[in-house]
Amino acid sequence: MALDPIRLQDEKPPRPAAPGKKWLRVTKAVNGIDTEVWEEVADDTGGPQWGARESMRLVSREVPRVDGPDKVTGRATFSHDVRLPGMVYARVLRSRVPAAKVKLDLEPARKLPGVLAVVELGEGEVRWLGRPIAAVAATTPELAEDGVRAIVVSYEEQGFAVTPEKAAAENAPKVNSRGNVRVLSKNTDTSEIDAALAQAPVRVKGTWKIPVQHHASLESHGVVVDYRGGDEATVYASTQGTFTIPGDAAGRLGLKPNQVTAVVEHMGGGFGSKFGMGIEGEAACLLAKELKRPVHLMLDRSSEFHAAGNRSGGEHEIEAGVGKDGRILAFKARVTRHGGVGQGSGHPLPYIYARDNAVFVEDRCIHTNMDSSRAMRGPGHPQASFSMEGVMDECAYAVGMDLLEFRRINLPEGKRELYMRQLERCAELIGWKAHPHKSAPDRSDAEVKVGIGFAIARWGGGGNGQCKVEVRIAQDGSVEVLSGTQDLGTGTRTYCATIVAEELGLELEAVRARIGRSTFGSANASGGSTTAPSLAPSVKHAAHNARVALFEKVAPLLGATASELEVRPGEIRVAASPSKRIAWKDACAALGPNGLSAQGEWQAHLAGNDIGGAQAAKVSVDTLTGEVKVLEMVAVQDCGLVLNLMAAKSQLQGGMVQALSYGLFEERVVDPDLGLFLNANFEDYKIAGAADIPAMKAVFEDDPRGVIGMSEAAIIPGHSAIANAIHNACGVRLREMPMTADKILMGLAALKKG
Repeated sequence: MALDPIRLQDEKPPRPAAPGKKWLRVTKAVNGIDTEVWEEVADDTGGPQWGARESMRLVSREVPRVDGPDKVTGRATFSHDVRLPGMVYARVLRSRVPAAKVKLDLEPARKLPGVLAVVELGEGEVRWLGRPIAAVAATTPELAEDGVRAIVVSYEEQGFAVTPEKAAAENAPKVNSRGNVRVLSKNTDTSEIDAALAQAPVRVKGTWKIPVQHHASLESHGVVVDYRGGDEATVYASTQGTFTIPGDAAGRLGLKPNQVTAVVEHMGGGFGSKFGMGIEGEAACLLAKELKRPVHLMLDRSSEFHAAGNRSGGEHEIEAGVGKDGRILAFKARVTRHGGVGQGSGHPLPYIYARDNAVFVEDRCIHTNMDSSRAMRGPGHPQASFSMEGVMDECAYAVGMDLLEFRRINLPEGKRELYMRQLERCAELIGWKAHPHKSAPDRSDAEVKVGIGFAIARWGGGGNGQCKVEVRIAQDGSVEVLSGTQDLGTGTRTYCATIVAEELGLELEAVRARIGRSTFGSANASGGSTTAPSLAPSVKHAAHNARVALFEKVAPLLGATASELEVRPGEIRVAASPSKRIAWKDACAALGPNGLSAQGEWQAHLAGNDIGGAQAAKVSVDTLTGEVKVLEMVAVQDCGLVLNLMAAKSQLQGGMVQALSYGLFEERVVDPDLGLFLNANFEDYKIAGAADIPAMKAVFEDDPRGVIGMSEAAIIPGHSAIANAIHNACGVRLREMPMTADKILMGLAALKKG
């Protein structure tokens, strides 16, 4: 049984482990924010084992997703697809101003034909643009939208600041009572750093600007609340946490959490934004409670942009001092987070490199009258990577050193071998050896130039003990694996079935995975890349226990003991006498009408934690137009046992695509004077499309550890590698994303002027 987690303050556990225990560094979602903690767990290496990789039939192989046919044919049911008898549709009214006292006249909406209920959300005051302030339920979605438009809103507008520049200005309107600019942490003295910087032979200084990025999940936030009065309800939710829903909904419906069933059959992405029900879920519950009818409330795309969270932007002011040998001697930074009404996500600088040298960092946030940021794949890491990897390249060029050699010198000793192995593999795959510009950018007069850049990532991953799994074997030979966990689209169903099929000697199609229902065994929310390392060991444990229980039943039929038996595809046999065998279905027939059921829980020795990862990008830059084309991206990743090689490659490639989009296209745009969100739609908010995706190579290292989540590591370094490749190609260091053609042309013009 795990003890209470301790927030990770440094690289070492807080105290020696108790007898029979060990410390694991794990990542947990705390209030929707991925947080690294130390957790003390049982040091038990007995029981089920993953076994040799080469002996596996299904696990760690390329396995098509079991739910693929349902998704491509439209049979898969997402929350948006749920249709129930008597169901009504709801829409929300958002505040059109960033800060105001609000008075609502709901009667005009209530009088419209087809409108059944209207509820007010909040307490008459808004502090951020787009906050839902009312919700309308009607017999059709169109009538609900009519109802929203009929509500009469009176705004007593107040001063606002929707951009960090406005919020940080003198005499700016107060966003909240804590002040617009807050220092979260900093070193107390800079004298040592300033002295080290002054003595450094080479100094690099710059400011990196990072935009606000939106999650852009294909399925919007929302729920269907099936409450018809009485003492039970079912909530169909697009959520990253099945078990976050019952408690949230119960409070609004006047029920107990055990009277609410959450269902997450399928969901269309979350990326960190879908923990808890949100204001939209609360509104659906209030309407359902009033009407005693099912309520379908899914946000429209504009509401999704305004009110469903984002990845925080920021600004990093950095100065580094470097010795002639390439070693970073001193590092000074001021990190500013832009998290709207929230404080945003951050990761300590320097990121990965130069952590043992003289360092000063001030971490602060600027509040604005915009929606609060939420967790988004690797919170704080992509932002830190962008500035830090840029600093590394600039320092390497300043001392005339090969980019990889400079990184080797400044990597922490305990991780140097891992990262250099990965970087060198990336270099081999991307063609670095034959590249002519290893220690200086291309300064030629060529119109189209090609550059290569590198970047690395780290992530905690790791599992925890929240998952409970059941494996059922029926008399007819059918097998089910049950867990309440959710599948965000990453292949959870598939590896649940794969692990059980592997353990029992069955084909994949012989096992049915049932997930996404709070009446099944408990599970952790999908945050911090913790799902696979939490769930997979629990599935393995349940499957192991089911096999042992089955052997106990079958052994007398073969004249053997349970310890003498083994599974082979489609049969059970005596290991020492293979001719003594029984077919799978015949063995199950001996179980009787009730079959058997086995439980499983987390086994720490089947999981691992703490991963690295390196990526490289090759780009071309047209110096006449400023156009950037990403020609190729490669990634080398460690992540312990790969459960499904096909799905893992997809995750790694998907991370590279998302990073490319972050670096080259995505940016929230707001009007600072009018307080308007100017690109809250998929037409004006640019994201990468099929034509922008380059050739990609995804390589996994041979890693003997247990399962470790890796999908968040996949998103962290790609945009940084692209920025470095642009610099390598043409000499323009872009310190601001998105890295667009106009910025490149201005940079080229500045280079010509010297």
